[in-house]
Amino acid sequence: MPAHNRLSATKVKAAPPGEYCDGGGLWLRKRPDGGGQWVLRITIHGRRREMGLGGLSNVSLAAAREAAERWRAVAASGRDPIKEREKEAREASRADTTLRVLAVEAFEARKAELKGDGKAGRWFTPLELHILPKLGRVPVEDLDQRDIRDALAPIWHAKADTARKAANRLHIVLQHAAALGLEVDLQAVAKAKALLGKTRHEPKNIPAMPWLEVPAFYVSLVEPTPVNLALRLAILTGSRSTPLRHLRLEQIEGDIWTVPADMMKGRKGATADFRTPLSGEALRVIELAKPFARDGYLFPSARKGVLSDMALSRMMERLGLEARPHGFRTSLRTWLAEVTDAPHEVAEAMLAHVTDSGVVRAYRRTDFLEQRRVLMERWADHVTGKGGKVVQLVEALG
Repeated sequence: MPAHNRLSATKVKAAPPGEYCDGGGLWLRKRPDGGGQWVLRITIHGRRREMGLGGLSNVSLAAAREAAERWRAVAASGRDPIKEREKEAREASRADTTLRVLAVEAFEARKAELKGDGKAGRWFTPLELHILPKLGRVPVEDLDQRDIRDALAPIWHAKADTARKAANRLHIVLQHAAALGLEVDLQAVAKAKALLGKTRHEPKNIPAMPWLEVPAFYVSLVEPTPVNLALRLAILTGSRSTPLRHLRLEQIEGDIWTVPADMMKGRKGATADFRTPLSGEALRVIELAKPFARDGYLFPSARKGVLSDMALSRMMERLGLEARPHGFRTSLRTWLAEVTDAPHEVAEAMLAHVTDSGVVRAYRRTDFLEQRRVLMERWADHVTGKGGKVVQLVEALG
C-alpha cells in the first residue's frame, strides 16, 4: 500500500503546475494560475474511477484527506462512492420528502397513463380525502403499517371500494419514493391491510331500470332540456357518462359518433377511437340538442363547461327513481341477452366493453359496426314503443 500523507500544506501552496500524490489515491492537480483540484482515484467493481473532492481554494489538505478516507471506506464496502454522493445530494436537495409532496410527484408521473391526464381527479381524490389529511406531512421514510392502518380504518368497512383505491394509490406513491432512492417500506400497505382484516362491505351494483320499463321513462322526458336530451341519448346509445357529456359536434359524421380513445374506459393506452352507430331516433335527439350547443359541446352546463357528472343522476333522484343513468347500460345489455340472438362479442361491443385477450383482439380487427347498427335501431324501436319483436340478427343482416 502506498504511503499516505506525502504532501504538506507548504508544498501544496508552493508546488508548480502538475499532479501530486498524497497517497491512498488522493491527488492534487495544480494549475498554472495557482489554483488546483483535489481528486480521489479509486477502483470499484474492477473499474477505475476519479472522484473530485473540491477546489484547492475551498478544501484544505486536511479536509481533502478526511474526505478521501471517508470515500475509500465506502468503496471498501463494495459501494460506488460517486453514486453514493449523488444519492446524498438528491436527498439533501429534497428538502421536503413528505407524503403529500411525493403523492403529487407520483400523480404527475402517471398522468400520461390516465384518461384525460387525470383531470377528472379520480386518481388523486382517494388520497386527497382519506390519506393526506392525516399523513400528508409525514416523511415517507417514516411511514409504517400502523400509520396507514389508522388512516384507512374509518373507511375500511364503510367505504370499502374507496379504501381499496386509496391503499393502491398509496402503494404507488411508495414505489415512486423508492425509485427516487428513498428508504421506504414497500410492504407497508400490505401489512396495513393485514392489520385491518377482511372488509365486511358488500359491493353493490349501480341500480338499473328493467328494460321493459325504459320506454315509459323515455316518453316522460318530453321537455327538450339539455339534461333530458342527454338522458335520451344515453339510453339510446348505451354510452358512459364521460364521453356523452363531452360529446362534440365534430365527433358526429352522418350516423356515426366517433368517441376519442382517451374518453373510453378500459382502453388504457389505446390509439383507436370507438365508433358508435346512431339510430334514427338518436339523430333526432342530437338535432333537438344542437340549439343548446356551446363551445362545440352538445350538452353544455348552464354556466361553464359541460353537464356535471351528477346532473343526470340528480334529475332521476328527484323523480324518486332508484335507477341511475349508468344503469341504462345494464338495461341495454339485459335486453340484448333476453330479446336478441346477438353473439356475445357483438353484445359486448354495443357497450364498448373490452373482451378477450390482446392477442385475440389483434387478430379480430372488427368493431362489428354493421351488426351493432341493426341492434341500435331495434333498441331505439323498443325504447320509443315501436318494438315488440324478437330480433333475429342473422335475418336482419341478410
